[in-house]
Amino acid sequence: MPICNITVKVKDNAFLYIDCDDKGILYELAEAFTFYVPGYKFTPQFRNKLWDGKIRLFNLRDQSIYAGLFGYIKAFCLERDIKLDTWDDPSTIKYNHPGFVYDDDLSWISCGAPLNLPFEPRDYQLEAVKHGLRTRSGLLVSPTASGKSMIIYLLMRYFLEHNEDKVLIIVPTISLVKQMYTDFCKYSEYDERWFPTEDCHEIMAGLDKGHKTKRVYISTWQSIYKMQKGYFQQFGMVIGDEAHNFKAKSLTSILTKCTEARYRFGLTGTLDGTQTHKLVLEGLFGPHKNITTSKELIDRGDLANLSIDVILLKHKEEDCKEVSKMKYQDEIDWIVRNNARNKFIRSLALDQKGNTLILFQFVEKHGEPLFRLIDESAKGVWEMGKRKVFYVSGKTSADAREEIRAITETEKDAILVCSYGTFSTGINIVNLNNIIFASPSKSQIRVLQSIGRGLRKTDKDTKLYDIADDLHWKSKKNYTLNHSGERVQIYAKEKFKFKIHEVKLL
Repeated sequence: MPICNITVKVKDNAFLYIDCDDKGILYELAEAFTFYVPGYKFTPQFRNKLWDGKIRLFNLRDQSIYAGLFGYIKAFCLERDIKLDTWDDPSTIKYNHPGFVYDDDLSWISCGAPLNLPFEPRDYQLEAVKHGLRTRSGLLVSPTASGKSMIIYLLMRYFLEHNEDKVLIIVPTISLVKQMYTDFCKYSEYDERWFPTEDCHEIMAGLDKGHKTKRVYISTWQSIYKMQKGYFQQFGMVIGDEAHNFKAKSLTSILTKCTEARYRFGLTGTLDGTQTHKLVLEGLFGPHKNITTSKELIDRGDLANLSIDVILLKHKEEDCKEVSKMKYQDEIDWIVRNNARNKFIRSLALDQKGNTLILFQFVEKHGEPLFRLIDESAKGVWEMGKRKVFYVSGKTSADAREEIRAITETEKDAILVCSYGTFSTGINIVNLNNIIFASPSKSQIRVLQSIGRGLRKTDKDTKLYDIADDLHWKSKKNYTLNHSGERVQIYAKEKFKFKIHEVKLL
């Protein structure tokens, strides 16, 4: 027999309230939902003893927890033989609102009436929509280039047809505000009943945060996160694109203020593999659902074939000895400033046929010098600067990025030197043949997002060159060599085809 009861009440669409006669159980619950944040030891807050490095998902003070974690609370009770009582069952609160009748029929999603889509959605997109309409919430995980904007569009259109509230779509960059709006215009091109120009309000820095008649708000999170809670009460649906970013405090505050949003969805290409990251996102949006994978899309021909060459650069012995004494950041600085390494990347880029993307991490000490090195050589090799070289970083304006993107779609042999951060969430290039990872990185999200954006279907396969650095000295491996091993594990896990090549760096 259960030794005690836990009572769960629905506080609002963002939070649950949890109570128990045995207060010791609440402390045990708080401990079960407390985690160290990955990399906490390297944060200034921890180093200055302003933070203990932990995230606490259950608030003991007001006894609240994210509504999306209800399934984990049930598991907590089951493991400990604790009876769970629910008032207004949280598992059904999302669709038990007055007047709603759930319709499992998706025939309305077609190239015919009422949406008049310009093309038929893919089967996995339809399954994602069906799942979303059934659960009213969730974290939809689908790789970059799988057409997440179509899933967002269909969920949004259904909501607008059956509800009177507004829709909030949150994206990380101005470029994606414009891109999302452009996608909606494309999807509704033949629809005579709904017009983005009349119903979509774009919110960016300096623009009005609201509109009297428009029901769909597409906004960067930076533009609205300081708005008061009352502002967010107008939204019955909230959608977070590139949802892996929502672990940040400013973004979580937006979702927790959307207490009237019965429908809440997060879409992302990948999670970072940590339990903390997964639980925060599921708490905000709901349980995760894997929609499809890059490998599945490649196999069915929806994405370009991908082959990966890991180029393991073998550095000189004296350099290995020097680097072995360095701390992590010093090693990174040494690598990105290494002239021989950058010349190798330049030669590799110039040898490629088709549009080539070079991704870097640090703007001033790597991106800008690398761009100048490649640009000067490209002009020397090709008469009259025939091979065009472009540069994109966080400093590049949204209009300039869009102009570059448009140019590269018509170019056949351009080179684009771009920062990881800008490219992974801020720019889409349809016609891309080669990708070069120029800077060391171990981020699973960054790696998979970058790969996904390079896999958009073209008439050619996509080649990825992953530049790794072997600077081991005796039995000691350098930091970035270990990171390259982690990237290889990602490739193996995702079932990508890859080869490792050792190259002696001259």
